[in-house]
Amino acid sequence: MTEDKRTHTPILPQAKIREVKFIGVTLMGSSLGIVKVETDQPGLYGYGCASMTTRIRAVKTAVENYLNPFLIGREVDRIEDIWQSAYLNSVYRSGPILNNALSGVDQALWDIKGRQANMPVYQLLGGKCRNAADLYVHGGGATPEEAADSVLRYMDEGYRNVRVQGGSGAGQKKTAASADGAPPFEPRSYMRATVRMFDIVRKRCGEEVNLLHDIHEIVSPSQTVTLCKQLESYDLFFIEDPLSAEDIGHFETLRQQCGAPIAMGEKFHSTHEWVPLIPRRLIDYIRVHISLAGGLSVARKIATLAEHFSVNTAWHGPSDVSPVGHAANVALDLSCHNFGIQECTNFDEPTREVFPGAPEIRGGY
Repeated sequence: MTEDKRTHTPILPQAKIREVKFIGVTLMGSSLGIVKVETDQPGLYGYGCASMTTRIRAVKTAVENYLNPFLIGREVDRIEDIWQSAYLNSVYRSGPILNNALSGVDQALWDIKGRQANMPVYQLLGGKCRNAADLYVHGGGATPEEAADSVLRYMDEGYRNVRVQGGSGAGQKKTAASADGAPPFEPRSYMRATVRMFDIVRKRCGEEVNLLHDIHEIVSPSQTVTLCKQLESYDLFFIEDPLSAEDIGHFETLRQQCGAPIAMGEKFHSTHEWVPLIPRRLIDYIRVHISLAGGLSVARKIATLAEHFSVNTAWHGPSDVSPVGHAANVALDLSCHNFGIQECTNFDEPTREVFPGAPEIRGGY
């Protein structure tokens, strides 16, 4: 150990990565991935979210077989350098698998930096812009009346923002050959039923609650324009994922035809997806799944770009984001000036037993 000659204080050696581990856990019906970065200093480690539930074993392979040997011995304070070198090391870059693996490492390194500084990570990002993150919850039902009942229950619990689904057969697109024997998805039936649902929900629940809806990219671009125009009169907080990443070129038409706020991005994993939308102000909320985009470092850059063009954040946050990932969401929610809203997951007791200290909900925040 050396000494700073000016202050006569000891200079601790830089912590280096000793091992990068992948930890799989299934909670609340989702297969989640956690990366633990261990250092050569006793008791110093960090956790990050790498939760791609649909390909969790592929992410595990990327972490254990590729990132771990590549990163051993690197200094943990070089977060940006580590991200860039690991990103470029695979030659064929980006993609959901690599980005989730990188996110686990990236968030774990930010966690380590917070532990070293003895500060919450939002302080390292510039400190609080607000004291809590406003949430929206998932409501809905098999009928419009049930959907309205769910909204009223959430309002009684103190929530101000409710995403409304169902009451219409809306959901993921199904084909005639679907394994569960369900009838094929019929876009126009979904569209008509969704408009009826919002008509009933708005009449029963009043104007004070903010209503949201997720189209899930399941209708054609022209049908999307029609549906968004029909929903515009119900004053929605935003309409989510109206178009797929393959249909980005249609956002300009949608913007010209409809004034309803648009949120987009939970399936985005590349700068080539969000960068064309934000500077042209074609969306109002960017809501990437942070681990899918590559981690906290990438999300900070997205938020900064979005702030310049008056686009707000609404990070993806259902139960297939781990509590560690939600902690990263909240760190950004608190520290970013252009925070918009945060998708809510209310963790059950088994989850809180595994992840003590997971973000808590109080009064709809």
